[in-house]
Amino acid sequence: MAGRASWKGYLKLSLVSCPVKLFPATSASAGKISFNLLHKDTLNRVQQKYHDPELGEIDRADLVKGYQFEKDKYVVVTAEELDEIEVESSKTIDIDGFVDRADIDSIYQDNTYYLAPDGPIAEETFAVILDAMREAGKVAIARIVLSGRERLVTIDPIEDGFRLTTLRSAKEIRDASGALDKLNAKYAPDMLAMAKQIIASKEMEFHPEAFEDRYEEALLTLVKSKIAGGQPVITKAPERGNVVNLMDALRRSIEEERRPPAPSLGKPAKKGEAKPAPAAKAAAPKAAPKATAKKNAAAS
Repeated sequence: MAGRASWKGYLKLSLVSCPVKLFPATSASAGKISFNLLHKDTLNRVQQKYHDPELGEIDRADLVKGYQFEKDKYVVVTAEELDEIEVESSKTIDIDGFVDRADIDSIYQDNTYYLAPDGPIAEETFAVILDAMREAGKVAIARIVLSGRERLVTIDPIEDGFRLTTLRSAKEIRDASGALDKLNAKYAPDMLAMAKQIIASKEMEFHPEAFEDRYEEALLTLVKSKIAGGQPVITKAPERGNVVNLMDALRRSIEEERRPPAPSLGKPAKKGEAKPAPAAKAAAPKAAPKATAKKNAAAS
């Protein structure tokens, strides 16, 4: 597997264990435009410095970690002391039990990794655990220490390995009642039927590879236009009229859904099907010849 493992240890199922390694499954910064902070006059890239109220600017090497137990009172914890702290999940992913996938609310899911055997000797034990879990159709619940904290994780069998997903703790989840009030809206039954008709007409398969970040594309267009030295190209969203009547909006939505979808918005073409031809662009008006322009100017 390409890439560097971010964690190595053991996967343990009861008394059975095997060496494993963990790889990040996602990259938040891949292919994304990033900006640096510059001074508005010099355009020099600025630097962040640490400042002590008594000593002024200080080096990062002089920093230590402190826990505030009272106002302005801290207890210092050294890096060596933190390194000496170990629990079982520091080196071992010990499976606590198994649940159905549907039992795990998606709000708890956080970061995703791939779990692979660490070396040829581990493959036999790894394959036994993998196939047993796949046939059981269950997801394992376990714990692992990552980035200085113990995380609850799910381990889901996939082809040739596991997908390990860290879970947020219950303390990190906010109750929906703090944001959502009880709905007291009343509507006609035919409005519900029309909304369901729209939903049924927009059924689709999930193809994440077809997603294009339009904001990222707009940023890139802006940056390229400024690099070229021309006027900055600012992308604007199309104006939409206000729809006052909900019933009219539902009817218009159904009419829109009955129209053939644009090539870029339709479902990906199936194998063997011809892709729809792109719509022809309107020709830009040609500039008047120089001689004609001068003649017109003289006539005026």
